[in-house]
Amino acid sequence: MQRRGALFGMPGGSGSRKMAAGDIGELLVPHMPTIRVPRSGDRVYKNECAFSYDSPNSEGGLYVCMNTFLAFGREHVERHFRKTGQSVYMHLKRHVREKVRGASGGALPKRRNSKIFLDLDTDDDLNSDDYEYEDEAKLVIFPDHYEIALPNIEELPALVTIACDAVLSSKSPYRKQDPDTWENELPVSKYANNLTQLDNGVRIPPSGWKCARCDLRENLWLNLTDGSVLCGKWFFDSSGGNGHALEHYRDMGYPLAVKLGTITPDGADVYSFQEEEPVLDPHLAKHLAHFGIDMLHMHGTENGLRDNDIKPRVSEWEVIQETGTKLKPMYGPGYTGLKNLGNSCYLSSVMQAIFSIPEFQRAYVGNLPRIFDYSPLDPTQDFNTQMTKLGHGLLSGQYSKPPVKSELIEQVMKEEHKPQQNGISPRMFKAFVSKSHPEFSSNRQQDAQEFFLHLVNLVERNRIGSENPSDVFRFLVEERIQCCQTRKVRYTERVDYLMQLPVAMEAATNKDELIAYELTRREAEANRRPLPELVRAKIPFSACLQAFSEPENVDDFWSSALQAKSAGVKTSRFASFPEYLVVQIKKFTFGLDWVPKKFDVSIDMPDLLDINHLRARGLQPGEEELPDISPPIVIPDDSKDRLMNQLIDPSDIDESSVMQLAEMGFPLEACRKAVYFTGNMGAEVAFNWIIVHMEEPDFAEPLTMPGYGGAASAGASVFGATGLDNQPPEEIVAIITSMGFHRNQAVQALRATNNNLERALDWIFSHPEFEEDSDFVIEMENNANANIISEAKPEGPRVKDGSGMYELFAFISHMGTSTMSGHYVCHIKKEGRWVIYNDHRVCASERPPKDLGYMYFYHRVPR
Repeated sequence: MQRRGALFGMPGGSGSRKMAAGDIGELLVPHMPTIRVPRSGDRVYKNECAFSYDSPNSEGGLYVCMNTFLAFGREHVERHFRKTGQSVYMHLKRHVREKVRGASGGALPKRRNSKIFLDLDTDDDLNSDDYEYEDEAKLVIFPDHYEIALPNIEELPALVTIACDAVLSSKSPYRKQDPDTWENELPVSKYANNLTQLDNGVRIPPSGWKCARCDLRENLWLNLTDGSVLCGKWFFDSSGGNGHALEHYRDMGYPLAVKLGTITPDGADVYSFQEEEPVLDPHLAKHLAHFGIDMLHMHGTENGLRDNDIKPRVSEWEVIQETGTKLKPMYGPGYTGLKNLGNSCYLSSVMQAIFSIPEFQRAYVGNLPRIFDYSPLDPTQDFNTQMTKLGHGLLSGQYSKPPVKSELIEQVMKEEHKPQQNGISPRMFKAFVSKSHPEFSSNRQQDAQEFFLHLVNLVERNRIGSENPSDVFRFLVEERIQCCQTRKVRYTERVDYLMQLPVAMEAATNKDELIAYELTRREAEANRRPLPELVRAKIPFSACLQAFSEPENVDDFWSSALQAKSAGVKTSRFASFPEYLVVQIKKFTFGLDWVPKKFDVSIDMPDLLDINHLRARGLQPGEEELPDISPPIVIPDDSKDRLMNQLIDPSDIDESSVMQLAEMGFPLEACRKAVYFTGNMGAEVAFNWIIVHMEEPDFAEPLTMPGYGGAASAGASVFGATGLDNQPPEEIVAIITSMGFHRNQAVQALRATNNNLERALDWIFSHPEFEEDSDFVIEMENNANANIISEAKPEGPRVKDGSGMYELFAFISHMGTSTMSGHYVCHIKKEGRWVIYNDHRVCASERPPKDLGYMYFYHRVPR
């Protein structure tokens, strides 16, 4: 054992002294009550610091507290010691060494076995043929920094030895995070690192695959050892294949295969026959390149075919990622990438745009010392701490350093990278912000727009004092509803955080080209000929803006002037303009076959945007307001009985209907709610419920039944009983929203009337001035307008009104056929030039595809 004050640059730290086993025991005696053995359910962090992106690969290694099992980098471990008094930490360090080479240039056999016992992610930039790893663990006792090398079974007390072994053998904490998460984190195949690949000259074509043993052209698997393309197993519904891929494994013993049609820049479906489960292959790009497949240019579709089979190679994937252009890598503060965790590019793109905004930089990174010093005992579960950590990781430049000149020369010579961490892994951040959310906590692709609103919600709920950076997005919308028969009007206001622009397809300027292309495409598909070059619809931005401002019909409008239903139209205008305007292009819709589809269009988005003409004007001279009269409450006589009959046990939900809806691309929890609230009446009825409710903030939230306990208790809950938290039952909320009212109105009214349906309807009609900012507390996860209400009645909505003149500074683009698949990339204008953020790759953009974006970020400029 040694005492190393020099570990932290302490003077006099070079001295060392040996101690007997008894001395080690005496040294640990005062700290024994604080040393714990991890129990089932304990999260053991040994890959990442709670306050930074330091890891055992970092220069200072990582310190794991032997009581809380939180991990800290060298810069932050002293803070934890001072705050908690915990003295014993396990120091973990991975050493990476270049292999010694012989005279011929080949690597010499290892002279000793490398010790690799840490369950760490291998750096993708490291070539395992050129580098070797050695892991080191030791106990460090604060504040004197005594070190005890591990393993040390003879000298350490048995409890300490058991605790150390348990920490070292623990699995990733993110696998235990949520037992209800639909998709567990896939294991890395033990065959991936040293997979044998035959140099047999096999090259896989971009399309036209079929099984080598039969004529099947679907459910095909590429064996990663010899390049054989064979069909998968047969399924109960007569789909699938003849199992030739499995037969090939049994004959040859080649363990790994990848499913063709699932290969995208984010990864692919890989199966290990030997391990009998789906696995991860961290070297998949290299393994595919062996057979001539460039993973970064591949993209799959839900039917198992590549988009390349439907569209020519000149597609949005190549244009948005600027493929074929030599892009110059960017390094330094503000140019740090985010590693893809598997379909996490939606999160990465949003966070890159968010932390390019000065208000967010100041709120979190600017307050870093205070946020870190006052963080809770478990900073991994604190939103502000994790936001600050992510912001500092992106903006500090600490994890985005260019290689030195000698390394550049070596890279050119060897066409490879020296060991260096570039980019950060947002695993801890994603685990926290997606906690308990069924969609974001999965490994599936998500909608960047939905995640943006989810993040705004979290920022609102976790504001730092009076500072709320999300206020820069907040604005008021004035809605004007006019009775078409009496011409009388009603004005209301609501809060929103983004502007949704419809795609005006009818305004395409190249309609003749589109018609000709569609005819040629269909003919080519019918005759199985190569598809023609893609023709993309060109839509003027002015047409989309005009469509946004056009009046829309109001379904089932009840005119208080006529005391009857009538035709009504609604127009929306800006009652205030935000500091930062987020514009979403509504590219996603549903076809006649209920399948989600995407408008692949080009819109000439302006660099300078003037929307001052959309400023709300309020009640105009000559306009007459609709009378403030409530419509009669009409509730069918059998409504109570019908509602009681629909209160089925959630375990009795018709899962076949649920799966039919889920296969259309809807979130699974939304499908379960749709089937539940329509009383198991079939997929078609449930689909209609989805179409009506899909814009609601809790559309994808899990099905919850407050106070459920049989028909009697459920009925009491529905018709007046109050739960401990007064959470309105979902059934009554559904009844009120089906009448045309907003969900937040229904929740507000039910809470104000003790969950009484009739009184709640009276309350709604007697409070026409109701809007999101009231003196009730409403916190609704994933609210499309992020209606977070403060407990104290505010003076008014927090808006930063000003001019409606804006300049584009960032945009997020989506590639793929729906928000449930594909890939996201972010472009941000920094220091006068555009930069592309494509996961961990950050480069200067040469041709920013501003016409193909999905979300656009504008900041206000003086007129």
